[in-house]
Amino acid sequence: MGRYVKILFACLILLSTVNLFAQNNSRICFAFYDGTFNADALTISDTTSGLSVNNIKSFYINVDAGNYKPLLDALLSYKQDHQLNDWLYYQLVRKTAQQISPKEKNYSRYTLYKWFLMVKSGYDARLALAGKKIIFYVYNNEDVSDIPSYTVNDKKYMCLNIHDYPGTDLTIQPAIPVDINVPGAINSFSYKVTSMPDFTPADYVEKDLQFTYRHKAYYFKIKLNPLIDSIFRNYPVVDFEYYFNIPLSKETYGSLIPLLKKNVDGMSLKKGVDYLMHFTRYAFLYENDDMNFGREKRLSPEETLFAQYSDCDDRAALFFYLVKEIYNLPMIAVLYPTHITMAVQFDKPMGKPLLYKGKAYSFCEPTPQLRDLKIGQVSASLKQVPYKVVYEYNP
Repeated sequence: MGRYVKILFACLILLSTVNLFAQNNSRICFAFYDGTFNADALTISDTTSGLSVNNIKSFYINVDAGNYKPLLDALLSYKQDHQLNDWLYYQLVRKTAQQISPKEKNYSRYTLYKWFLMVKSGYDARLALAGKKIIFYVYNNEDVSDIPSYTVNDKKYMCLNIHDYPGTDLTIQPAIPVDINVPGAINSFSYKVTSMPDFTPADYVEKDLQFTYRHKAYYFKIKLNPLIDSIFRNYPVVDFEYYFNIPLSKETYGSLIPLLKKNVDGMSLKKGVDYLMHFTRYAFLYENDDMNFGREKRLSPEETLFAQYSDCDDRAALFFYLVKEIYNLPMIAVLYPTHITMAVQFDKPMGKPLLYKGKAYSFCEPTPQLRDLKIGQVSASLKQVPYKVVYEYNP
């Protein structure tokens, strides 16, 4: 609570230096993860109404002619100072656009401001119209599978706002691109998240976890941040390598990893991996994505710790992250038509090994099965089912 009082106080001080009757001198001020973003608002008077190609072009001309540079500089400085990757920077842009033109009051204008700030930040972002819907795309050359896209001149553009139009099928009502040339808007957008913000410790909540391993009960009280849910709420289904390697935030890491290391201290390497396998298998409730979300959704390791339910994708990512952090062993992710599991390379394989690129890997099943599988065992229902290796990790 004290954090938000301080932020409010800081914003009031900033506003007190401004002539509140001069619209062009208004400020933007809001909390953003571990810091406070404040900047001059856009000094334009946008009167665009309705949704058409001509009105979108008029919006761009009006805003481009205004004094948007202080706001843009503040955004890019915040991005650099806080080392925001593209996905987190987009969350900052979204919140800024919300301050300028609230989404619930005028969704089209809110989307136009997001697009304007992204293109002026150097991203190759595009707009399109599908009837009365404004569709927002960004150039992206990564493996993203669950959101609409279109390709022009061998460049793939992913839709950033399809979640705002649930049930919309752009194959039935194709979006017609709006052609606006923005100098310098050439960069691709990446969904890769390699670092998390240093959230304010006061924002964390505690969650109790427990499981039993070899007739001994283990208890955990880990720190989790509800903001994780908002960061990844609209995050798409990305390549396995991407979401496997999304790191834990600082406080969550500090509340879990040292305790796991302490618990496996004194165990042999294989017993320690077995312990981590059983932790990911039994410390969480299972539910498949269709029942849980109504769609396919891959959770990052921290999302899995936070979520009430998780499935095999989520547990595979968490198991991978834990083994990498604690033992840093070579691993592969093994994908079946309806399941994904992990296999770890030991000095001496256990059970019937999986051979991949001349190396022997032992199955380590992180998801509950009908039997309590040991290292080296795979579910009987999968033994004759074709698979493919979708991610290989070599330390």
